[in-house]
Amino acid sequence: MKKSIDLKYIAKIGVLSAVAAVLMLFELPLWFAPPFYKLDFSEIPILIGGFALGPAAAIIMELLKNLLNMLLDGGSTTAYVGEFANFVTGCAFVFPAALIYKYKKSIKTAIVGLFIGTLSLVLVGALLNYYLLVPAFSVLYNMPIENIVSMGSAVNASISDLKTLIIFAVMPFNLLKAAVCSAVTMLLYKRVSKILHI
Repeated sequence: MKKSIDLKYIAKIGVLSAVAAVLMLFELPLWFAPPFYKLDFSEIPILIGGFALGPAAAIIMELLKNLLNMLLDGGSTTAYVGEFANFVTGCAFVFPAALIYKYKKSIKTAIVGLFIGTLSLVLVGALLNYYLLVPAFSVLYNMPIENIVSMGSAVNASISDLKTLIIFAVMPFNLLKAAVCSAVTMLLYKRVSKILHI
């Protein structure tokens, strides 16, 4: 019986990770951010899975999603900086949401979890981009940070340095991503969770 439950759990994680990896292929450019920040909806199946299967499953799905996406995309186009960023910021979003929901499964705790997850994503994303990701991208691609900033300035006049890139591009980008994914998750979860709890 336990073996059957374990296989179902693994299968659900596998299917949701695959759906997330496919969704990750469809990216939308944003009018206020440089072209390397693109919106995708891959967190939706992971949030649904995290609510249904728990926070540990959410982290596993984030990892599998990025590995599968690299296979589907034919490798990394960002020297693995983008995949690392997606994994860490994804975990910062879905883990708190799933953890809060796990202890009391209600609409109220789902909303609280998504709100805390959103704050976590925005904060972690800002710090990670400022201190690690943009500098790493600059080194790996032999591109001065000023050039990266100028890509932001070209689409958003408020961006003039790394700090304003974070404030006017990275933070709004993560806030928008979290808001859209949270809203869609709230609309879909009850319907999809019936299948996941079979």
